[in-house]
Formats: sequence, C-alpha cells, structure tokens
Amino acid sequence: MVKAGALVVALLAGLGITTYLTRTESAVTQPEPSAVLPIGLHPSAVDYARYPLIDEATLTARIAAGESALREAGFAIVSCQVPADPDAAEAVLRECAAGGEFRVAMIGAGVRMAPEHTLLFERLINVAADLTPGIRFCFNDSPETTIDALHRWIQPG
Repeated sequence: MVKAGALVVALLAGLGITTYLTRTESAVTQPEPSAVLPIGLHPSAVDYARYPLIDEATLTARIAAGESALREAGFAIVSCQVPADPDAAEAVLRECAAGGEFRVAMIGAGVRMAPEHTLLFERLINVAADLTPGIRFCFNDSPETTIDALHRWIQPG
C-alpha cells in the first residue's frame, strides 16, 4: 500500500513533473461515503530551493503526520497528490476520485497560494465540482491546520 499525504503547505511546484498518484486507501478498499478528498502538490513537485527551511523528507513527514491526525479525529480520507502540470494533475484527480463519494475537498496551500499555479488551482476546483456535484471546498495553510479547515464544513463520522 502506498501511503503519502496531500496536505501541502504553502510550497510551490517545480516544472516538468510527471503524473503522481498516491492514495491512502488500498487498491481494494473503496472510499467510505462522505469521505474527505485532500488535494495537494506531491512533495517531489516542490521547488525546495525557494524554501530553504524545508526539504522533501520534512514535508513528507508533516503530510503523513497531518493525515494520521485526520484519521485519529475520525475522518475518512482519500489522499490525492498531484503534479504541477494542470493536465497531469487533472488525470490524477480523476483517478483519485473514481468511485468515491466526497463531501469535502481540501485543497492545500501549495496549490492555491502561488500565482504560477492559478491554472492548476482553477482546474482542480472545476474538475472536483464536476466529479462530485455539491462538494464543499475548504483550504488549509499547513498540514497542521487541515482539521480546523475540515471542521468548518463537516464533522467526522
């Protein structure tokens, strides 16, 4: 089972990233109804030269800790990490969301806070809305604030 996070802090993606798909659910486990869909940049898609106080291993660990906290709080999550390329990110999002019923999509700060990711952010919002009509969106500013962002819209369970 691949285990990775999607709750990305205000970090930016590098260029030329290929498609990444990581899910917190096993290939045989379907997402629970009303699951949460955290969407964020894959840690390998971040340009760490712009962020000297963090590296890929640190970010990956923070994401894993954030996802663990979500599960411990009772949230069912299907994590979706995307590359910076909007076309590739759309394909990854469609695969992550396939067959799931999601009440909330949480889009990480790394996707939405950088002007160069405006197209990526728009694409992810519109694709998620098309895939799950009526889905709510929430936004964190770090992996550690994701629970607060989710609680603004839903309660676990």
